[in-house]
Amino acid sequence: MKLARLGDGAEIFHTLQGEGVSVGAPAVFVRLSHCNLHCIWCDTDHTWNFEGTPWKHEKDGVAGYAKHRKEDVIIAMSAAEVAGIVRGFGCRRVVLTGGEPLLQEAALVELMEELRGDGADWVFEIETNGTILPGADFLGAISQMNVSPKLANSRMSEELRLKPMVLSGLAVTGKAWFKFVVRDERDIGEIRVLLERAGIPEERVILMPEGRTVEVLDHTAQWLAERCQDLGFRFSDRLHVRLWGDRRGV
Repeated sequence: MKLARLGDGAEIFHTLQGEGVSVGAPAVFVRLSHCNLHCIWCDTDHTWNFEGTPWKHEKDGVAGYAKHRKEDVIIAMSAAEVAGIVRGFGCRRVVLTGGEPLLQEAALVELMEELRGDGADWVFEIETNGTILPGADFLGAISQMNVSPKLANSRMSEELRLKPMVLSGLAVTGKAWFKFVVRDERDIGEIRVLLERAGIPEERVILMPEGRTVEVLDHTAQWLAERCQDLGFRFSDRLHVRLWGDRRGV
């Protein structure tokens, strides 16, 4: 498996789930490297914004920011090695995140099978961008899918970021929640069109303000919460940003 590197090891850490329907639940996060998308505002750009790539990021104008050297931000480990680290935290909710974890689907199935060898009480969530439809083995093993389709505010082409047939396939599994990152009112209209195109049930939709600071979150959260009330969508804050700010490993 190719994982994001944090210090001398892999970016595997015990924290609280900060977003979505499981917000506040203790969980072990396993962050995989590589992504098939490149959102302009991505807060895990160390998983894809490598030296030599053409992608732009909103931090490009920040002093000291530069594209990442792969050898500095990627570490290779076996599924058994990852399982050993996860076990050490004593928490049986695991969030598989990235990057785009489904680029390493077979390794994730191996990891889940390895851990479930300890007992059936493990809960596995995956955070995915909704462009890849996993196979039967993965769908049988995963407990919950936190699907985050990307809107135009990500600054990518619609052809690259939206796969309505994939989203429809994820919706019918009954395991998927669809979380959208919202910046302004224009995003609401875009979301409603996509829900109709992909057949996503409104009761499975979560809207979340974009932002890496409390100040930016607060700018959007108040009106977005009110819109969720009006439209019948769930609202999600970004708990980890409020507790720890824009930091890795928390």
